Amino acid sequence: MIKQLLIIGCGNMGGAMLAGWLKAGENPARFAILDPALPEAPSGVTLYREAAEAEAAGAHDAVMLGFKPQQLRALAPGLQGLTGEGVTICSLLAGITRAQLADAFPGAKGHVRVMPNLAARINTSPVILCESGLDDAGRGDLFALYDLLGTAIWLDDEGRFDLVTALAGSGPGFVYRFIDALAGAAVELGLERDVAEQLALVTVDGASALAAASDVGPGELADRVASPGGMTREGLNVLDEGQALHRLLVETLRATRDKGAELSKGA
Repeated sequence: MIKQLLIIGCGNMGGAMLAGWLKAGENPARFAILDPALPEAPSGVTLYREAAEAEAAGAHDAVMLGFKPQQLRALAPGLQGLTGEGVTICSLLAGITRAQLADAFPGAKGHVRVMPNLAARINTSPVILCESGLDDAGRGDLFALYDLLGTAIWLDDEGRFDLVTALAGSGPGFVYRFIDALAGAAVELGLERDVAEQLALVTVDGASALAAASDVGPGELADRVASPGGMTREGLNVLDEGQALHRLLVETLRATRDKGAELSKGA
């Protein structure tokens, strides 16, 4: 069991994950934060301002890196005392490979890439895990912790990690943009903004819930909604023409995936 997880850099994602763990009923004492800029920590969670403080406490057996990937080279030397023997490194750093983590923190027991999304705050996030150096017990402990945030999934092929990140990590941003565009289109055609936004949110929420519970894929669900010659079919014809939506999303995911390789080179 992971006795205490030290979160180094508790920004939007780290904060969402911590909120999710606490919402799931985890003991706040199981978590600590190292962040010189964070105004305060949730009740019961220890907040360190300097690495020396956290190192002196020595209570953690896992570390989660939540700072920007471009900061890895500068910050890693000062974190060696926190990432030594017996400690598992969990990284939220987009694009940073396990090999780069091992190079930055050579004394750690294991090196794990972790990719959730902000739905971790409400325990509905996919959490992609890709590890090296852990035994079966270590994998089990890690999985149990991250599965509390939604649905944890092991990915053994690290070569696909940036693509999975583009889909599951960045995906909510694309969905939010779609919701905004759906509402905006209705406004342009004459609907009031508040009504359009409410309807778009409820529609997407209901459609997603139904798709998750259905025994058929979303493509077939779309066809079931669309009666031949009806209103929905007319709209789908616009989206489907020349595979316009499909091609747009292929390019969206490609650009997002390729940014991971760029971030890796920059680090």
